[in-house]
Order: sequence, then structure tokens, then C-alpha cells
Amino acid sequence: MSRTLFGRPLRGVAFDVCVSALVVLFTLVTAAAQPGVSAQPGGWPSALVGLAMAVALLFRRGHPSLVAVLVAGLALTQVVAGWGPLAYDVAVLIALYSVVKYADRLRDGMLAGAVAAVGVLLAASQAQTNAAWWAPAIYFGLITGGVWLAALNVRTRRLYVLSLEERAATLEREREAEARAAVVGERARIARELHDVVAHSMAVMIVQADGARLLFDREPETARQAVKVVADTGRQALEEMRRLVDVLREPSPPEPTTGQGAVTPSTEPERRRATVAELPALVGRFRDAGLRVEYVAREVPATLPPGLDLTVYRVVQEALTNALKHAGVGAHATVALGVDDGLVVRVSDDGRGRPPTRPAPSGGHGLVGMRERVGVYDGRLTAGPRTGGGWQVEVRLPLPSTPDPEVIAA
Repeated sequence: MSRTLFGRPLRGVAFDVCVSALVVLFTLVTAAAQPGVSAQPGGWPSALVGLAMAVALLFRRGHPSLVAVLVAGLALTQVVAGWGPLAYDVAVLIALYSVVKYADRLRDGMLAGAVAAVGVLLAASQAQTNAAWWAPAIYFGLITGGVWLAALNVRTRRLYVLSLEERAATLEREREAEARAAVVGERARIARELHDVVAHSMAVMIVQADGARLLFDREPETARQAVKVVADTGRQALEEMRRLVDVLREPSPPEPTTGQGAVTPSTEPERRRATVAELPALVGRFRDAGLRVEYVAREVPATLPPGLDLTVYRVVQEALTNALKHAGVGAHATVALGVDDGLVVRVSDDGRGRPPTRPAPSGGHGLVGMRERVGVYDGRLTAGPRTGGGWQVEVRLPLPSTPDPEVIAA
């Protein structure tokens, strides 16, 4: 648990107090010089200047530029009074170091360095030495320049570390956002898949079970056929559910990469997905369920991208399921596939089937799921009642011009 004082880390406050105490010590020791030792020029008035510098240094981290201005002003007072360089002038170097390291803008540190250079010349002109004036100027200049460069180096490293920490935090936030988006996408995919499997199968089973119940005494052979359809549909639904659960249980291995970060195709076998080639079998199952379906396919490409293939299959499956649920057994439905500035899928029914025993529940997610699938491929879906009765679903999907990799809307 980090401890703070006045909103600052306790360690930093303690260090700044020690620095200021060091300046106070230099001031007092020099001011109270013993007899026989040269006393501090200016006496106790100059000691007050040193003490003021020490107090200002307590705030050097939070307000480095202001502290540098205050210390520079006090140093100028020292020069005007003619006291010459004193021991507590180490506070000037500390203030210079602080403004270069902690100031928000490096411009403040450069300005402080220029002022310090002028101060070096003024201090050298008042230095009590037998050497030429330029000798103390070089000495003070080397010390001041070394302090400025050391502060600049520390500042650069500090900002570099802060940038790395900020970059790491940004990457962590991006990873969390991507993970949340992946979870949402996976939940939507599972919901669509479950709806396609369960809704279609349950609709067929309910219609056939109702028909078998009504015809059990009058037409036992027809009733037995309906029960057989119920059993076959249940087995198929169970198989698809097992396949879906197996896919969810399989861990996703990392994709192997080659040089330059390119992703190489995975050698793992891809799970089987429904395709347009299986539409005749799907239509046959609906015919067995009592829907009179006409299937027409003209100029459909022999091969489609896997995701587009699956989308067409699921759209036809959902549209026929809705026709069976709402139009009823005996209704006439048409499934037409063709190419007209893209792939066109049209499923319609006349709405003239035998009314279901119980009204089909509304408010499902079939149309929502179809719109989501079609939207993945920038397609357009229209659904609504026909003029002559019944319902029609039309989907237009753009055909890819090149076999680029795609995202499969499972």
C-alpha cells in the first residue's frame, strides 16, 4: 500500500525535505562561522536568502518552473548585493535540474539553462580568486552544464518509460475491447446456429406431430409417415447439435505464421458446413413435412465462398420454416436462385395451406438472424406479404470477384 502526504508519495516528500535540509545546513554552517574562519559575506541577511531558497525547493516537483523563477530571483538579489558565490548556491543547481526534469515543456528547461549561463558569468565576475575571471567561469560552466545534461538525460528516460507504460495500457485496453467484441460475436454466432437448428427442426416436428395426431385413426399410414418424419428430423437435429457442441468444445489453436507476419493456411480439417448443393435435400425434407416446394436454380456459380454458401442455405431453411409454420401444411412454396447483378435468393409461399392446429408464436429471431447473416456480406434482405396472398423473402448478395479469404458467418 503506497503512502502519500499532501497528495504526493511519502518517499518523494521525504527526499525533497532532505534536499532542502542540506541547503539549510550549508546556509547555517557558513553563517555561524567560528572565529578565525572567514564569515559568510552579507551575514545573516544573506542567510535569509539561502533559507528562502531551501523553502522554495520543497515544491520543486509540483511547480518546477515557478521554483526556478523564485530561486533565480533570490540568486539575482545575491549578485546585486555583491555577496559573490556562496555554499547555498547549490540550490540554483537543484532548481535547474528540477525544471529540466519535471517541467511539462522542455522549453522551460532550455530557458532555465540560458539564465543559468548568464548566472555563471555573473558569479565568475564576483568570485574571490587570484586566477583570471575565465577560470571560475569555466569551472562553474562545467558544473552547470553537467547538471543540465544529466537532468535532460533523466527527463528523456522518464518520458520514455511513461510512453511505454501508456502504450502498454493502451494495448491492454485494446485487447480487452477485442476480447469483449469476440465474446459478443461468438454469442451471436452460437445464437444464430442454435436458432437455425432448433427452430427449423422443432417447427417440422410440431407440424408433423399435430398431423399424426389428427390422422391417427382415419389415415394410419399417413400418420405413420408423419411420425417417421418427426423421428428423422429429430435425429438430424441431434446430429447438428452434437456437431455444434463439438465445435464449441474444441480449443482454437494459434494460427501458424511465416515471415513478415503472414498467416499460413491451417492444415486442420474444417468442420462440415451446409452448402447450396444440399438445398435439394433440404427441399425434400420440407416436402416430406407437407409443404409443396418448387425448387429452381438458374446460372448459380458451381462454387461459392464457404460463408456465402452457408448464408444462402440458412436463409432458404429459415424462409421455408416460416412458410411451414405460418402458411401451414399443403401450402405451395417456391425457392428460386439466380444471378442478377449478384446472387438472388427468393423464397415465397401462397399462404393457402391447412391452418396449423395452434397459431404459431410470433416475435422470433428468424428475420433478425437472416439480416445479420446477409449484412456480413453487404447484402440486402426484403421480406413482406405478397399482393396475391402469402409471404416472400428476397435476398441479394454480391458475388466476390476474387477468391479472397472471408469471414464465415456461421
